[in-house]
Amino acid sequence: MPAEMQQLAETVRSVCLQAALAAYEDAGIQGLCAEGRWECAVSAIQMVDLHALIATAVSETNQPLGPPP
Repeated sequence: MPAEMQQLAETVRSVCLQAALAAYEDAGIQGLCAEGRWECAVSAIQMVDLHALIATAVSETNQPLGPPP
């Protein structure tokens, strides 16, 4: 796997994990049960803006992602 794609994958994983943990913690503070907290965490992952992550990765490397033409 090219280094750029590996870095993008690691960034996506990190952002999703951060979003899930923050949403789970916030839902707990609001008094939701474990199931409700889990649903909030999953929803946070679903709302991660993948287009923004990809755009950032492309602008940082100044080249499109994927195999060369």
